[in-house]
Amino acid sequence: MLTGTADPLSLAERAPTLADFGTEPLRLGGVETLQIFSEIERAGAEALLLPGLHPTVPPAVTWLVQRVTESPWGPFGLAQCRIECRSGLRPRGFLRAGFIDNTKAAAELAARWGYDLRTGDVSIERSYDRIRARIAVSGEQILEVVLEDPQPLRASDAYHVASMHLAHTPNGLRLVQVDPELEVERAERGRPIIRQFDASSWNSVGAHPSHPCPRCSPSGR
Repeated sequence: MLTGTADPLSLAERAPTLADFGTEPLRLGGVETLQIFSEIERAGAEALLLPGLHPTVPPAVTWLVQRVTESPWGPFGLAQCRIECRSGLRPRGFLRAGFIDNTKAAAELAARWGYDLRTGDVSIERSYDRIRARIAVSGEQILEVVLEDPQPLRASDAYHVASMHLAHTPNGLRLVQVDPELEVERAERGRPIIRQFDASSWNSVGAHPSHPCPRCSPSGR
């Protein structure tokens, strides 16, 4: 069975610190999500995952870009880059890096759920024929993805894979599973386009998108 070959100690340098395992649930409202899924080239895919995580066949990357309007820390935008994988038999997404535009939210998400986040500008723009997300750091764009011709789906068709986060915990360096529950009010699927992806900014050197695949993009809580 294929398994990840990334060095945990090298990734530990940027891993956040989880305060404890007993955090209370958090409810966020008015969340719009753009999810873009793409196959990536096979060469080097195992080096993007830690030992114990198994690459999918074919290997793939997912970008999750979200605009949250209701949270204890005010509105914020959040973008994540995850490598698709399996932990045992279950599908998961290993978080390589993320960006957020609210420092209070960044600190809480890191301390409570082990999100590896940096400060950046996160935008989602919707028009009649497309949804576009752009991420920039210090004025330099590092990601632009588009969902063209979005078509409505049943809310029950929305599918979300739990995340695996590398974090320093009270028990040492560990993989932490984070599994949000979505209450989807609206879902759409369209043609994904990757216009720009700076892999180094996302701690994902070696991830070369090769074939974007349709996935639904949900809105809700």
